[in-house]
Amino acid sequence: MIGTAILLAIQTNGQTKETMSGLWLITEVKVGNKKMTPDAKWSRFNEDGTQESGNGWFQHSYGSWELDEASKELSIITENGLDDPFGAFNVEEMGAEDMVWSRVEEGEDVRVVLERIERLPSTNRDRLIGLWEAIDFTGRDSLFGEEASKKDYLFIRWDGKFVVESGIGKTYGVYNVHAHKPEIELIPYGSADRSFWKFSFLKEGEIEITLLNREVDVKRTFRRVRNFPQ
Repeated sequence: MIGTAILLAIQTNGQTKETMSGLWLITEVKVGNKKMTPDAKWSRFNEDGTQESGNGWFQHSYGSWELDEASKELSIITENGLDDPFGAFNVEEMGAEDMVWSRVEEGEDVRVVLERIERLPSTNRDRLIGLWEAIDFTGRDSLFGEEASKKDYLFIRWDGKFVVESGIGKTYGVYNVHAHKPEIELIPYGSADRSFWKFSFLKEGEIEITLLNREVDVKRTFRRVRNFPQ
């Protein structure tokens, strides 16, 4: 709960906008009884009335913002996106380090919790970027070939492309990372055999990926390296 001092600050003319300026991370989104929190979604509210938003290290929108200090209604306009059909948010709580918004969307109550941060957070996608050398494997699939070896690697590039080296040679393609779950979709060029993998971060510098929607058990464990395996 916010204290009396913060409530007084909200009621002071001009203080609300000053308090709101800065970089904020969305820590929870609740729609009705469901939590639908996006991965590392942030918004930066500038004192000149402009704003930028993104997920992790990727900024994907910009525009303006306006806060009615009397009604505590927050309007966010995205210039490179679509008009918001649900209108302004109600700023229910605001402190120096956290705030809560609410509104109704398609008949359901929406609650958004934010906390102030100093630098951009990282998404699952950001943490996957880099070169990963295979150190353990279970099962086989068409992407990694019939014969697994410790020379296998997975290269997740920052530009949305990937490279897999395996017993069948190199496979190039593009990838998508789920916005809400630790899942990655690998789509090879020139092939309809796209695959979906669940991933988890193990100890520092190691990940495990598990093939989804297949009857066979296929897993790969990788460690981060800075040189391609020889």
